[in-house]
Amino acid sequence: MVLVRVKKLAKIKVQGVVQGVGFRPFVYRLAGECNLKGWVRNTSGSVEIEVEGGEKTLKSFLNDLETKAPPMACIEKVETTFHPPKGYTKFKIWDSLSQEGRYQLVSPDIATCEDCKRELFSPADRRFRYPFTNCTNCGPRFTIIEDIPYDRPKTTMRKFEMCPECQQEYNNPLDRRFHAQPNACPKCGPGLELVGGGGNPIKVNDVFKAISKLLKAGRILAIRGLGGFHLACDATNEEAVNLLRARKRRPSKPLAVMVGTIEEIENHCFISSEERKLLQSPQCPIVLLRWKHSSSNISPAVAPNLKYLGVMLPYTPLHHILLRETGIPLVMTSGNISEEPIAKDNDEALRRLRGIADYFVLHNRDIYARYDDSVYVVEGVPQAMRRARSYAPYPIFLPFRAKQILACGAEMKNTFCLTKDEHAFLSQHIGDMENEETLDHFENTIELYQKLFRIEPEIVAYDMHPEYLSTKYALQAGLEQGLRPTPVQHHHAHIVSCLVENKVEGPVIGVAFDGTGYGTDGTIWGGEFLLSDWRSCQRVGHLEYVPLLGGVAAIRRPYRMALSYLCTLLGEDFSLEGLPVGKLNPVELEIIKQQLKRGVNSPLTSSAGRLFDAVSALAGVREEIDYEAQAAIELEMLVPDKLGEEKSYPFSIVKDQGIRVVKLEELFSTMVQDVRHQIPVPVISLKFHNAMAQIIAEMCKLVAKESGITQVALSGGVFQNRLLLKLATSALHKNNLSVITHHLVPCNDGGISLGQAVIANFVSI
Repeated sequence: MVLVRVKKLAKIKVQGVVQGVGFRPFVYRLAGECNLKGWVRNTSGSVEIEVEGGEKTLKSFLNDLETKAPPMACIEKVETTFHPPKGYTKFKIWDSLSQEGRYQLVSPDIATCEDCKRELFSPADRRFRYPFTNCTNCGPRFTIIEDIPYDRPKTTMRKFEMCPECQQEYNNPLDRRFHAQPNACPKCGPGLELVGGGGNPIKVNDVFKAISKLLKAGRILAIRGLGGFHLACDATNEEAVNLLRARKRRPSKPLAVMVGTIEEIENHCFISSEERKLLQSPQCPIVLLRWKHSSSNISPAVAPNLKYLGVMLPYTPLHHILLRETGIPLVMTSGNISEEPIAKDNDEALRRLRGIADYFVLHNRDIYARYDDSVYVVEGVPQAMRRARSYAPYPIFLPFRAKQILACGAEMKNTFCLTKDEHAFLSQHIGDMENEETLDHFENTIELYQKLFRIEPEIVAYDMHPEYLSTKYALQAGLEQGLRPTPVQHHHAHIVSCLVENKVEGPVIGVAFDGTGYGTDGTIWGGEFLLSDWRSCQRVGHLEYVPLLGGVAAIRRPYRMALSYLCTLLGEDFSLEGLPVGKLNPVELEIIKQQLKRGVNSPLTSSAGRLFDAVSALAGVREEIDYEAQAAIELEMLVPDKLGEEKSYPFSIVKDQGIRVVKLEELFSTMVQDVRHQIPVPVISLKFHNAMAQIIAEMCKLVAKESGITQVALSGGVFQNRLLLKLATSALHKNNLSVITHHLVPCNDGGISLGQAVIANFVSI
């Protein structure tokens, strides 16, 4: 009797991030190991596989397809159907198939892998010190893609014809550069050029030695990288750092530092195991680490008055070579003038950064999408502060099927969000929407995302603030494109962004603490307690209202907020004797008092961010600011590591027309006495932080008792304050309340657009 092996044909569709990550060569090798025949190809919507063989072998293949996938692949769904065999005799990789209306998830850019690093520093290798070395496991992706499927002709690499050696690697399914679209070498790929400040090319024998010499001499260089230009200087040279600050118009906002190795970082910062893992991950973001001020030779001017240093490891071959050549930590900050988008093109950089950079390091691999560095902190788990390089355009997966929606975000730290199916495509960090350059970046990136992911929005969501550029864009787009306009309240969007990334529908008690958000009553909110779910929210409490003296001027000059709280809560004739704000020019003080009395340009605000500003100024920490939240950040930095006694300032909670209001008169009167009695500022700061945590816990306890809801969501930029987040979470847990916080998207306004999109999905008819 002869046994006949029954063959089957499996038709497989794999969805997720499975293009540009070595997935097809992986399938090819896997099919070879299993002795299966058929084919694999990219399409606009998935990777498709037809493979035939014995039932047991097919089962093993399907299992390995998911469990042994390449490290940067992220399989979202595998669909398999079985059919009669077709009699394939080989396994092949077919040409990609373009499909109208279909879309594929796009891989973010990936930091240089270990194999490429070894080649980079192996003198015998043909890619020795070649700054554009990459393979299917690393290198540029999103920044060079113009359309899908992800093939070289649809990237900015199409102008570089591969040499025979590179072509052979590209064609070999067993090579890790098989179908690596940016594949190149010194013979056929992009190259570097050193250019003077006036745009004149400088001939050098070794560009990296020349760059290193310039940096060590205190020069400032504009270096074209993965998603745009960095401005670089020697981070240990205080004069160079201060010169960069002056030219960039960034007086004191912290600058990021790139350090060559993890061992070198340990010379400057404390690193936990989770921080180490994040620093060395394929995403390689900037991570805020505790600074060893006593042993680090990085200039204090890099991050004045701060305990934390923003540090990243090299993530491209160019950076690896540069850091090894210089052997010093380098400031690597966005190549822009403060508040403008990062420069990405050579001509653009020579125009915009002239006068900042002494020299330019240019290359001829075009950048299609601008890409700032991502910024993370680790509090047990990584938490996004700025989501950009190596994270976008990877989607946030939704626990429901969404309509096609464009959400335009807020003004500060803008992102937009496009939804389709179960995907929310949250853009990379766009920036502060305060100028035409950023608006152009915003519009161009929306067009790119719509094209890549085949999204045709039917709804446009936006912030209620009528003067935001993002709001004006949304309303104009609604008119021109026939989109249904859906306004979304700022703090509701904050809470829902936290809910949806945690896959919680609600309702929850939402605590939204930030600097500014347009309220439904015409005032400026920012210290809010909401009952919220994806569809609706109810304001159940807030911090006490005070005037925002001078509008924007009060944000830039925290002493105005201190005066507003003191005069509003303790009386117009309250004596300022013995207080730092009492040293104000008498003429300006009288103007402010008249402004307060007459209510001129003094809208009411419940902002927690402005409350932190007021306390910082009252305690003599920071009376004027150079960057957003500087006063609050420096106040937090003063709290000692060992907290000691858990003292706090008093407050009260009252009900006013059905809404609970946190009254702050006692808090300020007690704090004034502490300042006058010269209680150390770190003690004042700790007592205030404890009070804020107790305000959150007490208010949520009252709302929970009344509503029966025991889950709390914390969102808003104020919760970037690591101390407050820790204290508030602990206080809530002590009151038997569960807490959800942000991890995937920023708690600041960078996460707003995600919340807007989800709310619009459920409220638009």
